[in-house]
Amino acid sequence: MKKYFVYILLCTDNSYYTGITSDIDVRLREHQEGYDPKSYTFLRRPVELVFFTEFNDVHQAIAFEKQLKGWSRKKKEAVINGEWEKLPNLSKRKNPNR
Repeated sequence: MKKYFVYILLCTDNSYYTGITSDIDVRLREHQEGYDPKSYTFLRRPVELVFFTEFNDVHQAIAFEKQLKGWSRKKKEAVINGEWEKLPNLSKRKNPNR
């Protein structure tokens, strides 16, 4: 059964990069070596793998990657730190009148 990984990298500029791959080791090496000069991480190396999770279904992996990409930095950091219970509060609107 094929595995898929959704991952978050911490870049040298302190930004996060979220991606998906079927081979986490190869993909991390590509990021570190600067495989693609047009990629987001190319000028932000070295990068550090700070989170990954595994899926058996590519559609679930893609959906989770898209979800993560839309999240705030605080929500991503909660996931990175394994603080899943913080997500509901971080999802609440700051201004309830909107």
